[in-house]
Amino acid sequence: MSFFKSVAANSSAFTPREATIAMMQSSPCRVLSRRTCSTLRINTSVNLLYFRGSSSVKVFSFLNIAHYSIYSGEEFCSSSKRRSRGPVMAAKKASQGQKEEEGRYKHTVDLPKTTFGMRANALAREPEIQKLWDDHQVFKRVVDKNDGGNFVLHDGPPYANGDLHMGHALNKILKDIINRYKLLQNYKVHFVPGWDCHGLPIELKVLQSLDQDARKDLAPLKLRAKAAKFAKATVKTQMSSFQRFGVWADWNNPYLTLDPEYEAAQIEVFGEMALKGYIYRGRKPVHWSPSTRTALAEAELEFPEGHVSRSIYALFRMVSSPSTKDGLFEEFFPDLCLAIWTTTPWTIPANAAVAVNAKLQYAVVEAKSFLEDVSISAGNKKRRLGNVLKEPKKPFFIVAYDLVPTLEAKWGIKLIIKKLFLGSDLENWRYVHPINNRECPVVIGGDYITTDSGTGLVHTAPGHGQEDYVIGLKYGLPIYSPVDDDGKFTEEAGEFSGLEVLGDGNIAVVKYLDEKMSILMEESYEHKYPYDWRSKKPTIFRATEQWFASVEGFRQAAMDAIGHVKWIPEQAENRISAMTSSRSDWCISRQRTWGLPIPVFYHVTSKEPLMNKETIDHIKSIIAQKGSDVWWYMKVEDLLPDKYRNKASEYEKGTDTMDVWFDSGSSWAAVLGKRGSLSFPADLYLEGTDQHRGWFQSSLLTSIATKGRAPYSSVITHGFVLDEKGFKMSKSLGNVMDPRTVIEGGQNHKDAPGYGADILRLWVSSVDYTGDVMIGPQILCQMSDIYRKLRGTLRYLLGNLHDWKVESAVSYHELPMIDQHALFQLGNVVKNIREGYENYQFFKIFQIIQRFVIVDLSNFYFDVAKDRLYVGGIASFTRRSCQTVLAAHLLSLARVIAPILPHLAEDVWQNLPFKYTLKDGSIAEFVFESKWPALNEKWLTLPAEEIDFWGKVLELRTEVNKVLEVARTGKLIGSSLEAKVYLHTSDATLASTLLEMCSANNDADTLHRIFLTSQVEVVASLGNELQNIPYTGEYLVQEDKVWIGVSRAEGSKCERCWNYSTQVGSFMEHPTLCGRCFSVVGIQPTPEMAAVT
Repeated sequence: MSFFKSVAANSSAFTPREATIAMMQSSPCRVLSRRTCSTLRINTSVNLLYFRGSSSVKVFSFLNIAHYSIYSGEEFCSSSKRRSRGPVMAAKKASQGQKEEEGRYKHTVDLPKTTFGMRANALAREPEIQKLWDDHQVFKRVVDKNDGGNFVLHDGPPYANGDLHMGHALNKILKDIINRYKLLQNYKVHFVPGWDCHGLPIELKVLQSLDQDARKDLAPLKLRAKAAKFAKATVKTQMSSFQRFGVWADWNNPYLTLDPEYEAAQIEVFGEMALKGYIYRGRKPVHWSPSTRTALAEAELEFPEGHVSRSIYALFRMVSSPSTKDGLFEEFFPDLCLAIWTTTPWTIPANAAVAVNAKLQYAVVEAKSFLEDVSISAGNKKRRLGNVLKEPKKPFFIVAYDLVPTLEAKWGIKLIIKKLFLGSDLENWRYVHPINNRECPVVIGGDYITTDSGTGLVHTAPGHGQEDYVIGLKYGLPIYSPVDDDGKFTEEAGEFSGLEVLGDGNIAVVKYLDEKMSILMEESYEHKYPYDWRSKKPTIFRATEQWFASVEGFRQAAMDAIGHVKWIPEQAENRISAMTSSRSDWCISRQRTWGLPIPVFYHVTSKEPLMNKETIDHIKSIIAQKGSDVWWYMKVEDLLPDKYRNKASEYEKGTDTMDVWFDSGSSWAAVLGKRGSLSFPADLYLEGTDQHRGWFQSSLLTSIATKGRAPYSSVITHGFVLDEKGFKMSKSLGNVMDPRTVIEGGQNHKDAPGYGADILRLWVSSVDYTGDVMIGPQILCQMSDIYRKLRGTLRYLLGNLHDWKVESAVSYHELPMIDQHALFQLGNVVKNIREGYENYQFFKIFQIIQRFVIVDLSNFYFDVAKDRLYVGGIASFTRRSCQTVLAAHLLSLARVIAPILPHLAEDVWQNLPFKYTLKDGSIAEFVFESKWPALNEKWLTLPAEEIDFWGKVLELRTEVNKVLEVARTGKLIGSSLEAKVYLHTSDATLASTLLEMCSANNDADTLHRIFLTSQVEVVASLGNELQNIPYTGEYLVQEDKVWIGVSRAEGSKCERCWNYSTQVGSFMEHPTLCGRCFSVVGIQPTPEMAAVT
């Protein structure tokens, strides 16, 4: 039977043997009798462990017997200044060799003893604990023993291309906190770590390690071998770092996207989508990275601040009209132009149309006198007028009517409106292409044409833009893209051939147009522009032959599935819904070597693709056995199934590889669907907020397309990690926090101390991860201080339970009121912490623990408990009742903090001075074998009036402390034990209850013990006899007024407990002791007896 169940059961084993010891009292408010236990023989031994630099272990000789030193109260937890340290200091002085007279009773003072270090010494102790877990296979052991349901948190694979950063730490620690909590909740937790091993990031790392000549001679198979070697080495390094974070996982069986069985499962997903008609090949514009020479998915883009484009306002001269609208602009010909605006002048050679909004109103305007000199430069807002505006005769041009005032101000010229008409009137009018002199049409575009910027007319190049492409399909426009893989103009671009479109090519197009009188203005324009997230260089939109997944075919099913998933935070659902509803078809092909090949063959002559169930299944089976390298070293006839081998000479292998987002997006199939211990869908996915357009979405799309449902039941997203000032971390700013340095320390340990993994984990629990989070030296220092206080609390608990046994526990109904209230608080804390874990709100757990440890325990209960623990007598009832409560706190706290601070919790567990027995009778040797603390309903049944009363007592204690502090400042007292407190209240109920506490039948509930003073007297009225009390005050305790007075305590100081009592001097054998201490010393074992036992 567990300890908590034992307490709840009120078994006879816990009924204390009582002895009543009559005591002389000097105050009417003192207890007249005291319950104590009869002498108990203490057999518990305390093992001495080596503290690695955490504190010195003092060994002293006493009657030729080696004893372990006792620790002062300060070393166990912080407390208020006013607390008496009498017995502690007396024992310390004696142990340090002072006169026997000054420490004659030190052997009767029961100070804490524990082998649990005051300091964490995390750099040495945490690896020792991790080795302990590994040696005993604790993770597997707990999973095997747990008999609850399965819990599967599916790991999103990080790229195997470098060291871990703080974002990795946040992510993996969050996952581990959840998994460890589920373990304590009796779940069979299955966590398989994964790595994304294909793609450009790793290929670039390999290429960067080679010189120019080596790169030229690098055959595909050699490159792939080097990439695989690099990826596997990085996985090993990252795995070691994750393990140092304290993360538990199936490290011996991770999933790597380069493993043959994974690749085969991915081919299977691709094949299912292809056979359902969701995969197609087409020529359409995609994000293209000239720097890395490959197509990119939207998730592979980033939009850095500060990008400046060379924008132009250009004129396209109109030449003819539809037959139905011949007379509309007759008076303006031949000098009528369309005015367009673009931030990509290099796309003008590919222009095929100008698009307008049918519903907008447009105007023919005439340029008149200049309003101001616009040939000015203001940083990135540099502007330059085109040659056409410098001519005496200026053409008429068409712009959106609403933009006329804006354009007047921008161009610095007066625009006279000559005619108004709707955009629909412009459809099918024609203009001359400014470069190649082709006639091109005016077309009706979509709602993307607005009057927010530009001219209201949009230059349309179907080979270089998604909206342009859609309009091009509607009007049958040519998909023209005279740009090669390196981002240079092809020969189709004429005189611009060979120029880089983002460099000299752009400049040359602008210059050409200006020479042809087609530029109104050139202007620098700062805006967000897509960059390749790997090379950090700008991308372009370019039409190429690629493989696509038709999202349109299953978009609605994906939208419906999103609504059935639990999203944390809730607004994440809106984000992924918006991204999924608006995304275009998914370009899944890449022009790289290091990746999984798209399993397609092309006819040598017609270039028609060959891809069907037979070919896909055959390639899948080969890859499952030999890996994807076979695509490069096996011949076509060996890769084709028997049915096609006689035609092998007619086909060639495709050279495209799959998008890495298709790789990781297939992990649900390759991992959840293929490993027996796992299940589909996963209970939880947890990644950064950027994965709404990345892994969350790619996993959703592949799963919906093949299985018709989402691969996850719940999804948690976290923000990015910033420095403590809220800035993004970057090497240039010097504000990067390396998790390894946080744990192990930097080169200068004074400036960059090593905090250990638990401090990093504590930080993770302290932040609201649903938004961006901050970390830095000051924050870590704060975490370290909070950790130190928590460790001190646990050490206090361990030290004061060194001689406690389960059979010594006091049943709940016999506990003093203060102890029942302490268990009430503990029960609520455990209950609220459980809610925090269940709702994944770890920052609330952090706040609860911090307040409970510092305020409720250290500042009150522990402070008050020291008297009965240290000097109340080894076998006293109040000491055993307090130890009963402390044991409950120790066992509960160790387990509720274990998911967040597993090393600290295990360190506590390994230093328990007693064994913890599970329901089945086995011993919980490790903290995660102990299960979550069972909710003891009895603890939470404390009557409401008692809860309210204890609230008043705590508030009254605070007010008493204020008067004591004034008395201390006035030199009336030093320690609070030198004081006597007087109380008066006109509230009869409160006064009666306070009187009852003064004469409580147990020492723990008496007011002077709670106030840490020597006496307390509740007076019926404020008579003349109270006028001589030197320090007084009236305070409002909730709604009751209470008068508080403080005077010197009556009697003399007890040598043993330092309380003041009129009984001191009354006992011939021990003239320096008070009545309580005389009674304790009378039944306490002698030093010789203590040594023997």
